[in-house]
Amino acid sequence: MNECIGKTVDMSQLAGAFDLNNSGSYAAWRRRKLAASPRSGKVPVLGVGDLSQPTESEKNAILAQILESNFAIYQAESYSENEETVGTQLRQFADSFGLRIAESHRSAGHNGVVAIRVSMAEHQRGFIPYSRKAINWHTDGYYNAPKDTVRAFVLHCVRQAEIGGQSQIIDNEIAYIRLRDESAEAVALLMDPEAMTIPASPEADGSVRPVSTGPVFFVEDGRLIMRYTARTRSISWKTDATRKAAALLQELLESERDYLHTLTLQPGQGILNNNTLHNRTAFDPSADTGMSERMLYRIRFHNRL
Repeated sequence: MNECIGKTVDMSQLAGAFDLNNSGSYAAWRRRKLAASPRSGKVPVLGVGDLSQPTESEKNAILAQILESNFAIYQAESYSENEETVGTQLRQFADSFGLRIAESHRSAGHNGVVAIRVSMAEHQRGFIPYSRKAINWHTDGYYNAPKDTVRAFVLHCVRQAEIGGQSQIIDNEIAYIRLRDESAEAVALLMDPEAMTIPASPEADGSVRPVSTGPVFFVEDGRLIMRYTARTRSISWKTDATRKAAALLQELLESERDYLHTLTLQPGQGILNNNTLHNRTAFDPSADTGMSERMLYRIRFHNRL
C-alpha cells in the first residue's frame, strides 16, 4: 500500500479496477472515485506561502487533493515575474514533491522551464501553445516516445490574458469511467499498444522528432496513465474501429459537466498535476499586434506525484 495524508491506496485493487475482465473491482473503485472526486467548481485554491519551500501542511493539503482528482490548484503568497527566479522557485517546489526528473524540451530554458507565451521565435512559430489560439483536449507530451512519457507537470501563471485564456480540466480517471460505462470495447481498443500514432516531425534545428506509437490508456504500477490528443491532423489510428472509439471519447469529454473544472489562472496561481486532460480557450482576440501579455511557466516530469 501507498500511504498519503492518513489515506491508503491499495495498488492491487487499483490494478484490478482497470482490468476489463474484473467488473467487481471496477465497480468498487468507480463508486469510491466518483464519491471522492470534487464536482465542477468545487476544487479549492490551496495557499502556499513560499513557493520554493512549501510547509509540510501545505504539501499535505496539495497531495490530498491530487489523491482525489489528480490535480491541485495553488496560490503563492509572493511571486516573481523574472523567468530565472520563477524557474528556480518552481523547481524547488517540484523537488519538494519528489518530481526530480524534468523533460528535455526544445523550448526549455534554465531549470527545464518553458515559457508559455505568444512567440514568433523560429523554434516556436506555428506551434499552437505559443499562439493565441485555442488548444483542444490533450495530455502533455502525447507525441513523445514511451521512454519520454510525461507523467506530471506544473503550470504557473505570472500574467493572465486580458480576455480568454481559460483552462478546462477533466481527471483522466473520470474520462476512463465515462468511456468504460459507455463502451468497454472502446476502452480495449484505446488500450491497444498501437492504438495511436503521431508521425515524425522536423524540428527547427534540422533534427526530426521520430514517429510515436502507443496506447491512449495504459496501466503502470497500478495507476492509470493517459496519452491523448483530440487533434484530427497529423495523427492516425490503428483501425477504423479505433478511430471511432477515439471519437466517442471526444464526445464524452465535450459533454462532461459534473466533473469538468474551468479556471482562469491568476498571477501566482498554478496547477500541479499528474498530466490530467486539459484544454485552453483562445485569448486576447483584439490584440493589434497579434501578441499578448499572457505569461505562464511550465515544467514537465517523467515521474508522477
